[in-house]
Amino acid sequence: MSTAAEGTGAPEFPGRRSSRLQRLTALSDALYDGRDAYEVVRRAAAGVACLGPCRTEAVCLPVDGPLVRGRQVDGRSVDGWPDLRTSAVEDPAVDAAMDAAVGPAVDPAPGPALDRQVYALGDRDGPVRLPGRGWAWAFVLRGPGPPAGHPAGHLVVSARERPADEDIALLGLLARQTGAALADAAARRGERAYAAELGRARRDAKAARTRLAAVESELRYRRAVHDALSGATATGDSEAGIARTVHRLTGFPAVVEDRFGNLRAWAGPGCPDPYPKPDPARQEQLIVDASRNAHPVYVGHRLTAVARHRGEILGTVALVDPDGTAGGREEFALGHACEALALEMAHLRSLAEMELRLRRELVDDLITGTDDESAFARAAAVGHDLHGPQHLVAVGWTGMAADDAFVHAVAGAAAGLGLRSLVARRSGRAVLVVQGRPKGDELYRAVARELGSRAGAIGLGSRCDSPAEIPRSYQEALRALEVRQRSRVPYGATSFDDLGLYRIIGTGDDYREIEGYVREWLGPLLDYDAAHRADLVRTLSQYFEAGGNYDNTAHALGIHRSTLRYRLQRLREIAGHDLTDVETRLNLHVATRVWKVLGGEA
Repeated sequence: MSTAAEGTGAPEFPGRRSSRLQRLTALSDALYDGRDAYEVVRRAAAGVACLGPCRTEAVCLPVDGPLVRGRQVDGRSVDGWPDLRTSAVEDPAVDAAMDAAVGPAVDPAPGPALDRQVYALGDRDGPVRLPGRGWAWAFVLRGPGPPAGHPAGHLVVSARERPADEDIALLGLLARQTGAALADAAARRGERAYAAELGRARRDAKAARTRLAAVESELRYRRAVHDALSGATATGDSEAGIARTVHRLTGFPAVVEDRFGNLRAWAGPGCPDPYPKPDPARQEQLIVDASRNAHPVYVGHRLTAVARHRGEILGTVALVDPDGTAGGREEFALGHACEALALEMAHLRSLAEMELRLRRELVDDLITGTDDESAFARAAAVGHDLHGPQHLVAVGWTGMAADDAFVHAVAGAAAGLGLRSLVARRSGRAVLVVQGRPKGDELYRAVARELGSRAGAIGLGSRCDSPAEIPRSYQEALRALEVRQRSRVPYGATSFDDLGLYRIIGTGDDYREIEGYVREWLGPLLDYDAAHRADLVRTLSQYFEAGGNYDNTAHALGIHRSTLRYRLQRLREIAGHDLTDVETRLNLHVATRVWKVLGGEA
């Protein structure tokens, strides 16, 4: 039958054969088998009774320097040694026998008096006084633990009377073994803490490496996005290049629109044909909603980001993502594409504004007069060739100011007809310097379409073959425009070359004089035509233009020769003019010419 000390550190009672030294050896082994300081203290306290007629009263251990009695060891309470003893023996009969052999335990918390006695001992063994006990001793728990100068722990035991020297020696050996076991437990605890800390450090290092790898991957991706978009904007085809790059980086179809919803570029499958034109009010609201967010947002099935420069919205870049699967990388690529697009569009706008300003300044200087060499060089710098014939064109529209929008519409109409021109704004009109001879009526209709109104007029100057002649052609264009605007049909195009007598007639009040002259010679015929929807004035005009030839006149008018004779007879009767009189014929011919210029024959 094995002893209680071998397995549990319980005391031996009569009937057990092992010697006390063997029990100490077994107890020492049990102390070193303790899992932690708590278990070592518990077994040592419970094993005191195995070595003689003594019991454990307290264990005082240093905690951060001072000796602290009955607090905690490894986070667990060691107060109440009878509870520790009982849990070690786990036998009520043995517990009762020990009480009979060594007497009942004193108060498990003897109080500050014991603390002061133990503290005074320092790192030495020594006697202590306990109420109701004939003998009490504090054994120092020697071991490598406490640094020099710090108090050691103590095992306080008591008995009814002083034990034999052999028993005291065994208790001293137990105290030293306990101190060594506590040092060993502390070392193992340190090793476990070190291993745990090392494990945590390794886990933290692994997590840090994982995060670092993720950051490196993200930085590489962002650098790739930056490099790709920088290369896209450097090709010259910036908007299409940005769309292609975003499509390649994300795998989604990429769309670039201006702020009005007009398609500028599409890359990837699924481009609608024709591309739908959004409702202006709805497009404006979509732009406003998207611009309120710093990050791309979904507008319908598109992940949309707004390109803006200095607070001004220039357009949008979107990914077609009906399933909503785009993530952070796609959002980054989209946002960076918007930055590139905004810079590119702002740059292009700046260049366009600079070119427009240079063109306008050039036109102003050409109109006021400049040397040919400077004019040629400046025109070439803005892409216009002044070598060869040029014509000046003046454009005015009723109820419309000659602002940038008006000038832009006129320039667009001219470009739509394939005319190469310089356009500027001067004296409330749009002025064009056009290569070659423009067709006035075609230009008028094109401008009317651009402006959505026919209430305007165009005047064309005569040909100029050098920059020095441009001021003259400009004045001629203004004269032609003024004549058209003062005519009975003020809307349309008039060329200075077609003005006839108006080339030598002044402006201002002279118009009233010339109109009075027309009225004097053609008044009755004009009234008759208006009242009867007849063509007597037109017939007379064509008769003079044909040099009085009946056949040519009838052919031009598309009537029979006899009908012509009848009309000529009627106008003689109505106007009372003698067409055989040279003076009368001259005045009538001039009057019909002026009538035509004034719009009588549209």
